[in-house]
Amino acid sequence: MVADNVGDYARAMTSHPSFIQLQRSGVLGALALLCAAAPVALLQNLPYAGLWLLQSLALWALCWQQAWQRRTRNRVAPDSPLHASLGLANQLSLLRGLLIAATGGFVLQLPDAALLIWVAAACYSVAAILDRVDGFVARRTRQTSLLGAELDTVYDALGLVVAPVLAVLLGKVHASYLLVSVAYYLFVLARSRRERLGLPVYPLLPSTLRRTLAGFQMGYVAVVLWPPFQAELTRIAGIAFMLPLLVGFVVDWLVVSGRIGAARATTFDALALFSERWLQPLLRVLLLLLLLAQNVAVDATSLAVQIGSALAALLIVSGIGARLGALLLLVLWALWPPLAVTAPLFLSLLACTVGVLLLGSGRFSLWQGDDHWVRRHDGAA
Repeated sequence: MVADNVGDYARAMTSHPSFIQLQRSGVLGALALLCAAAPVALLQNLPYAGLWLLQSLALWALCWQQAWQRRTRNRVAPDSPLHASLGLANQLSLLRGLLIAATGGFVLQLPDAALLIWVAAACYSVAAILDRVDGFVARRTRQTSLLGAELDTVYDALGLVVAPVLAVLLGKVHASYLLVSVAYYLFVLARSRRERLGLPVYPLLPSTLRRTLAGFQMGYVAVVLWPPFQAELTRIAGIAFMLPLLVGFVVDWLVVSGRIGAARATTFDALALFSERWLQPLLRVLLLLLLLAQNVAVDATSLAVQIGSALAALLIVSGIGARLGALLLLVLWALWPPLAVTAPLFLSLLACTVGVLLLGSGRFSLWQGDDHWVRRHDGAA
C-alpha cells in the first residue's frame, strides 16, 4: 500500500500538464543550443564551439533545474491550485534562462570573431528586456505565480554573475564589480545560516528602490557588453552603479539580522522624502552647472554630441524625463568621452548623472513619466 502511494505521488509530480510542458522546454532549450553551436563553429572553429556548447548546456541545465524544483509553485498563493498550464510568462522566463546560458558559453573562452561578441551582447540584452516583459505578460494574462516570481530572482542573480564575468574578461568592467555578482548569494547564505542557528530572521522592509537598483545593474551590464561603448568610461561608470546596490545589501542585512528594527522604518521613509524633496532636485541643478563647466573646458565637440547634450540637459533640469536625459548623457559619453574620464570634473558629472538615473528627478519636475515607468509593475491594472 505504501509503495502504491509513493508511486501515485511520483506520477502526480510528473504528469501534470505544466510539468510536461516544463520537461519539453528543457529538451527544446538543449536542442536550440545544439543548433546554435553550428554557426559558432563556422564563425570560430569546432573545438571552440564544442566548449561553448558544454558551458551553455551546463548553465541551461542549472536554469531548468531551478524551475523544475519549484514546479509545484506554479500557483498564485501557497494554498491555491496549480495553474492548468505553465503559462506564457513562465515560458518567457525560461527563455531568459536560455539566453543567459548562451551568454555564459563565452565566459571561459573569449572568441576571436568580433561578431560573436555582438551575439553575446544581444543574448544578454534580450534577457534583460525579458525581465520586464515576463511580468507584464503574467499580469495581463492573469497568470501570476510564485514560480515566476522566484525564477525572476534566481535568473536575475545568475545573469549578474555570467554577464559581469564576461564584461570583466572583455575589459569593459573593473573586477571590483564582481562584488555585485556575489552580493545576492552571500546575503542568501548568511540568512540561511541564521535560520540554521535558530537566530531570528526579520522580513525585509518594502522598497521600490531595491528593485530599481537591481534592474539598472542588468541594464548597465547589458549596455557595456556592446563593442562600440568605450571601456575607459564603462569601467568607471560601473563603480557608480555598483556602490548604491552594495549599500542596499548592507542595509537589508542589518534589517534581516535585527540590527535595524521595524521601529526605525520611519527613518527610511524620512530619507526617501528628503531625497525626493531636496537631494534629487539638487542633483539636477548641480548636473546643469557641471555641464556648463564642461562646455567651457572642452574646446570642440561634434554637433551631434552638442545637440544631444543640450537635449539631455533640458530633460534633466525641467524634469521632463530626467532619467531619459541622464541615460542619453551616459550613452553619448560612452561613445564619445568629452574629457579624460579620470578628470575630477568628469567624475563629478558622472556621479551626478548616475544619481539622477537611479533616483529620479524628485519634486519641481514637470513630468515624471519615466519615474512612474521604472517603479510600476507593467501590466498591472
